[in-house]
Amino acid sequence: MAALQVSVISPEQVLYEGTASSVTAPAFDGEMGILPMHAPLMTLLGTGTLQVQANDGLKRFRVSGGFLQVVDDTVRVVTEEASAIA
Repeated sequence: MAALQVSVISPEQVLYEGTASSVTAPAFDGEMGILPMHAPLMTLLGTGTLQVQANDGLKRFRVSGGFLQVVDDTVRVVTEEASAIA
């Protein structure tokens, strides 16, 4: 099965870097889901919960602002503010 290469980056640190089967993100105009083989995309992020379904479980992050880019099964999330949710 195909996988996504995901990076979640804030100004302070890289919060996550690894593979995932899906990503759910709070875009500026609503929640969106990303699966492998998604079309290229660039969108602004809103405020909410970013979910990364990683191979070792669900990773959740509180994000605010920034952007999300999808190209060739690579998802880059660059946020203005982010923190991991336990």
